[in-house]
Parts: sequence; structure tokens; C-alpha cells
Amino acid sequence: MSIKGTTAIVDYDAGNIFSVKNALDFLGENCVLTDDKDVLKKADRVILPGVGAFPAAMESLRKKGLTDVLRECAREKPFLGICLGMQVLFSKGFEFSETEGLALIPGEVRRIPVTDRVIPHMGWNRLEIKRDCPIVKAGDENYVYFVHSFMGFPEEISHLAATVSYGIDVTALVWNGLYTFGAQFHPEKSGETGLEILRRFVNL
Repeated sequence: MSIKGTTAIVDYDAGNIFSVKNALDFLGENCVLTDDKDVLKKADRVILPGVGAFPAAMESLRKKGLTDVLRECAREKPFLGICLGMQVLFSKGFEFSETEGLALIPGEVRRIPVTDRVIPHMGWNRLEIKRDCPIVKAGDENYVYFVHSFMGFPEEISHLAATVSYGIDVTALVWNGLYTFGAQFHPEKSGETGLEILRRFVNL
């Protein structure tokens, strides 16, 4: 299989990979599920999906020897973390225990600090665009789908591209200003709004 023009979806036993692939297939994107370092390096773009817990995700990435290659990819090509894949982009997380992340977005991941709302934050919520970036822009204030109990707290406000309201402003999308994006919501489950975000990403 030719790798050129391909989006690599990281397969690291953290779930949610097939729904992402199905969405990219629907868009006509050439994509591959892989944990092969050479394929990740040669792909034009990388998507890191994920559901579950931060420590287990990082342990799986370490066991597969993928942490360094993912950091390398994020410095060189469009890179999108989705849900748990977005959370592990941060410097560290505090789910069950303090765990080092990929440190692509300076900041921390902690439990959503609300007491008057149901946790997990689950269902549809409306994006509030804080900063235009290549995959979300002013005018994209539409509903997207969430399932999560923890959220990212970026150190730099410039990395915050979108939030949603859930008693507080919850981080919905981050961007480091270069190649790295992180969506707390599931674009692959978010109808046409989510498909448009994925479409913009694969066209970078």
C-alpha cells in the first residue's frame, strides 16, 4: 500500500478507532489503522483517537514504543488527538494517579470541576469558538458530541481554540499554533459539523 496521501490512525488498544476510520472512509480519505512506526512517519497526517483512562493509554503507547515517534510526527505534520487522544497531548494527567503525557500541549488534565452537573459530561453541546484555527473558525458554533469526565487545562490561553459551557467553560478544542490539534469531542460522531472538521484536517 502506498503511504503517500494517507492519514494514519494510531491503533494502540484504546478503542474508538473504527468509528474514526469509517468517518474518513465516508469522506473518501485514504487512511490506515496502524501501530507501525515507519507507517506513522511516512503518513501525511496522524490521528490519535482514544476512550478510557489516561494512565492506561499512556502505558499502552509506551509498551508499543510509540511515544517518541508520535512527538516527532506532531512536530512535522498535522496531528489530531480525539477525546482521550486529546487529553494525552497534555503535559500530565491526574486520573487515578499523576501520569506524564506526550507534552505537546503545555498543561494538565483534571476532573471537570463542577458539583451541580452530571459527570461524565455526555451528549451534545454547542461549540464556542475562542480562536480561529485551520479546523474550526468563527461561525462554527454548532453542536458536537462529548463523553468525558476529565478536561484539559492549557497553560497558554492562545492554545484554546474552542470551549463548551457545562457549568464552567470546558475545553473543547486546542491547537498549539503549528501542527497539533486536540478535540475533546468526537468529530466522527458529531454529524456534518464533525465531518467538516475532519474534512478540513485531512485537507491540511
